[in-house]
Amino acid sequence: METALQLVAFNIPYPPDYGGVIDIFYKIKALAENGVSVYLHCFEYNRPQAVELEKYCTKVFYYPRKYGIRYQLSTKPYIVITRHNNQLLNNLSSKNYPILFEGLHTCLNLENEALKNNTKLVRTHNVEHEYYLNLCKAEPNIFRKMFFRIEACKLKRYENVLKSASHLLCISPNDNLYFDQKFGNSHFIPAFHPFNEIKSKEGRGEYILFHGNLSVSENIQAVEYLIQHVFSKISQPVIIAGKNPSERLAHKIHKLANIQLVSNPENDQMENLIQNSHICLIPTFQDTGLKLKLLASLFSGRFCIANAPMIHKTGLEHLCHQADTPEDMIACVNELFELDFTSEETEKRKLILEDAFSNRHNALNIVKLLKN
Repeated sequence: METALQLVAFNIPYPPDYGGVIDIFYKIKALAENGVSVYLHCFEYNRPQAVELEKYCTKVFYYPRKYGIRYQLSTKPYIVITRHNNQLLNNLSSKNYPILFEGLHTCLNLENEALKNNTKLVRTHNVEHEYYLNLCKAEPNIFRKMFFRIEACKLKRYENVLKSASHLLCISPNDNLYFDQKFGNSHFIPAFHPFNEIKSKEGRGEYILFHGNLSVSENIQAVEYLIQHVFSKISQPVIIAGKNPSERLAHKIHKLANIQLVSNPENDQMENLIQNSHICLIPTFQDTGLKLKLLASLFSGRFCIANAPMIHKTGLEHLCHQADTPEDMIACVNELFELDFTSEETEKRKLILEDAFSNRHNALNIVKLLKN
């Protein structure tokens, strides 16, 4: 009997070049490789349609996302109401296959009577209202700050729609605890990712690396914090790498002689930067979801320094060095630069990452839910 799934993505999940779409693309790939026929429905905006998706999907549907200030006046969150589409509902209801909604963004039809006979799963990428509240705190622009705060309030109210889901697939143990206490139907399914094996090199690298999307306020906040409180106080070389840094951020980086900026690296270049670094230093000020850059650092890099919000209740705490203050980060950097990365460290990572964070293992866990 065919195992089939309709998957509703908030964006076109190719190329897999930022957190949410990385999880979706490699989830689709792993499900397809384990015998699932995936019918992909995705919203189209700022990314072109992707022929590559047809390698893994039985069929791909595209729907335009709406824009405009009038949608900000809705009582529903902007990220939800702008993904309203009647044709999507018609297509979903035409088959009795289970539906996986990617993020609260795509849940407008979750309670719709037309889908009452479909098993409905929701992938929670974050506790969204907490994520947007943190975006608000990190955002310097007053108008965007207001938008994030209002959106956070709407998302908190709207979250109750998740009671209509058969299963919630949570991306971190911390989120799983939150949603299980609230709705009682959650499962920890770690982030899907492009890594099949540990590629960390033994020995030493020559620089510290911070990597992430440099147009996202969360990462901008982290970089500016590190520049001011850590990188300006040390002599070791530093590379900051990521997508679309602003001129303002680039100017701050170029002020320090020991820091190099790598803008918009290709995937292979980014992996090389991670592999050849001695330390990935990746704090965050948002204790939400699971950051895929943490997985990238552990699968491909040597030592990883992170703060509590980055690693708290991720299951990865024992693979990182925790430092929560600038003084702790500096001390940890100085200590680790005197050490070689050893095969023992690699074996520790294999025990955790190649089991609990295996794409195949987690795809099969989703297949079990579909069959039940």
